[in-house]
Amino acid sequence: MKTIQTLFALCFVSLLAGCAGTDFKRPEPGALTVGKSTSAEVASVMGPPLQTGELLKNNQKVQTTRYGYAEGAGTGRYAGVTPARAMTFSTFQNLLVGQEFVSSFATDATDYDETKLPLIIKGKSTRADVVSILGKPNGEVIYPLIKNPGETGIIYSYSHVKGTIFNMTFYSKALTISFDNNNVVTDIDYTSTGQK
Repeated sequence: MKTIQTLFALCFVSLLAGCAGTDFKRPEPGALTVGKSTSAEVASVMGPPLQTGELLKNNQKVQTTRYGYAEGAGTGRYAGVTPARAMTFSTFQNLLVGQEFVSSFATDATDYDETKLPLIIKGKSTRADVVSILGKPNGEVIYPLIKNPGETGIIYSYSHVKGTIFNMTFYSKALTISFDNNNVVTDIDYTSTGQK
């Protein structure tokens, strides 16, 4: 989801301006459920967001609520990386349709090995296969954030920023894998920008 990429850049620029956001607590598993939780429940669990907005996905307007935090003195996943974490909640018709957590902190980094993508085969690989290959996902989505109603999707994503405001480089990669009702892969969507 490209909204996380934007939020990461925002966190870093905010850090340089002296406002690094509020370090938020990632919700416990099951506290918010895609396809069941409401916008009000997201606000109740997470508190005031850093940013809100909307995006158009599959011809539907989706509302986004974003939380972000960057720490200049923290330890990044890689040398030279300013550690940051962000979480985006997406709602459609007041229902949670996506949640994604991304971190470049060494302690909870969400980096994954995209070179293993050829091992995942549409129409054959299952959700269990994907998790075995790539590890635990850091997000989940349903329609309209994925193409087909009734399907589910998982997200693997990672972003980081290096340098200073005068010499900033940005790296991001995002993978969304969709599954049918039998948990078989129906779609693989991968993008990356920048250099690691």
